[in-house]
Amino acid sequence: MFDNLADRLAQTFKAIRGQGRLTEDNIKDAMRDVRRALLEADVALSVVKIFTTKVQERAIGQEVSSSLNPGQAFIKIVREQLAEVMGSEAQPLKFNVEPPAVIMLAGLQGAGKTTTVAKLAKWLKEREKKKVMVVSADVYRPAAIKQLETLAQQVDVLFFPSSADQDPIEIARNAHAAAKKQFVDVLILDTAGRLHIDDDMMREIQALHQSVKPIETLFVVDSMTGQDAANTAKAFNDALPLTGIILTKTDGDARGGAALSIREITGKPIKFIGAGEKTDALETFHPDRMAGRILGMGDVLSLIEEAEAKIDQKKAAQFAQKMQKSGDFDLADFLEQLQQIQSMGGVSGLMGKLPGMGQMKEQMNNEVAEREFRRLEAIIHSMTKQERLFPAVIKGSRKRRIAMGSGTSVQDVNKLLKQFTQMQKMMKKMSKGGMKNMMRGLAGKLPPGMAGSLGMGGMPGLPPKSR
Repeated sequence: MFDNLADRLAQTFKAIRGQGRLTEDNIKDAMRDVRRALLEADVALSVVKIFTTKVQERAIGQEVSSSLNPGQAFIKIVREQLAEVMGSEAQPLKFNVEPPAVIMLAGLQGAGKTTTVAKLAKWLKEREKKKVMVVSADVYRPAAIKQLETLAQQVDVLFFPSSADQDPIEIARNAHAAAKKQFVDVLILDTAGRLHIDDDMMREIQALHQSVKPIETLFVVDSMTGQDAANTAKAFNDALPLTGIILTKTDGDARGGAALSIREITGKPIKFIGAGEKTDALETFHPDRMAGRILGMGDVLSLIEEAEAKIDQKKAAQFAQKMQKSGDFDLADFLEQLQQIQSMGGVSGLMGKLPGMGQMKEQMNNEVAEREFRRLEAIIHSMTKQERLFPAVIKGSRKRRIAMGSGTSVQDVNKLLKQFTQMQKMMKKMSKGGMKNMMRGLAGKLPPGMAGSLGMGGMPGLPPKSR
């Protein structure tokens, strides 16, 4: 979402980082570039003015002039102000009511409300260990009701049925009563959207809100709409007592202005961001961590949390034990490691959260990476158990059989075996001399500065339990 803004700011900071001291003149030059970068990212003009004024006041003051490294001190100020504009710290959902706690989602049509209901239900079930029920009060779009039913089955949460001939308020009340009877912790209510804001929609959603009195009223907005997202959020906030925002489609070609404008304009925190269509593509919004991502500093904390949530800890422990004991690494292990990476958003998803890796992420095409992963998976699945355990037996005729079975070519099979051999060598280094040896081996192959960003003593993103 912030790729373009991150690039522009990186260029600005490169110029200022080497300055022996910061003067009013070079700070002004840097601030002009920052202001231009923010406006190009579609950040609201009023927000840009507030942001640049605060940064300039702090930068020209004692805080920077007394610093041993003025360039870095300036970047620190920009990071802190970015975090402040976006809300300073993560705002958790509230559940301090007698169950079921009702969470109501509102927003325009096409913002991704229904998919977000399923994502949030899955997140609550897995991260918060809540019993969740979902219901749709979108009587104008019968397909939305069916869509939510299908998604509820996918994420394994309760679904309360509704139909297009019912009154939305009646649906919400009946669902609430059913949730109470079934000892549900959280009831998520999907509401109708429109293509644009109109009086009828606002009256209906206000009546719906009044009838169920939700503990959380979240506005779902498409981040691709840029500055319009902040204006729409303000209109909804004027009509409803919003408690937070969910930004969707943040994996698209958005310029990031929505995230930097919404909090300042509405006064309401961004609670979640959605990236992608998959039901696990929802993460808590941490303003300080997002500021780090924008400035190319990575977000290792989120990576660790994601790893702990999505990686099978039992399997990870077994794999670590196996590597320490024998150092054996077979094709079944190789496939499992690829699947673990894929579950965390693929290689580009990891790159976006690692320090100094933003530019590498841009060079990766997600669709190409996804196709490559599917091809590797198909090849390994076409092998026998013996071939996976003992890859050395895979010769000419076996390669042809595997290629035919996976719909690939012998060249593809050879490529996979070469990749596997390289990974096997790294794993053996790790088992003999620990992670340090493996990182030293990797360091020579990495672009300048990248090894330092990763750290030679450990692999960022590995859950503490697995280290």
